[in-house]
Amino acid sequence: MEHVESLDDTGWRILRELQANARMSYSELGRRIGLTPPAVADRVRRMEEAGIVTGYRVELDLARIGLPLTALIRVTHRGVNCLELGRIVAQYPEVLECDRITGAESYIMKVALRSVEHLQEFIDRLMPYGETVTSIVLSSPVTHRVIDPAAMTESVAATA
Repeated sequence: MEHVESLDDTGWRILRELQANARMSYSELGRRIGLTPPAVADRVRRMEEAGIVTGYRVELDLARIGLPLTALIRVTHRGVNCLELGRIVAQYPEVLECDRITGAESYIMKVALRSVEHLQEFIDRLMPYGETVTSIVLSSPVTHRVIDPAAMTESVAATA
């Protein structure tokens, strides 16, 4: 919580811009928010050191690289320790994301696959560890959300 409180309006403006385009130069970022490139670089470096900015990633079109099928698989573990199941699925290259969750299931994972046959093979690898429930992703109307505390506050106020 101390990191959120240490972010001023300028810090949040930097974060909004970086979330939208992490490849933006410090010069362009500075121009957009009214700081010099060295000042922007210093603020970004401090946010990285504080663990607020944890990395920069490339977004891929999975279908164009031969993985047109995305599925969400929920797993209720059995036979193995719940933490061990997490370590096991972390080794599977198909797993894009994996979260330990509350409720009836233990984990939910997002996987990228070549085909329905590949999905079947993947589920077969999971079966010794527990029960699975699979949903195939038809479309993704929201793939990347820019975190903006002002917009979230406005959203909460609009629904109240």
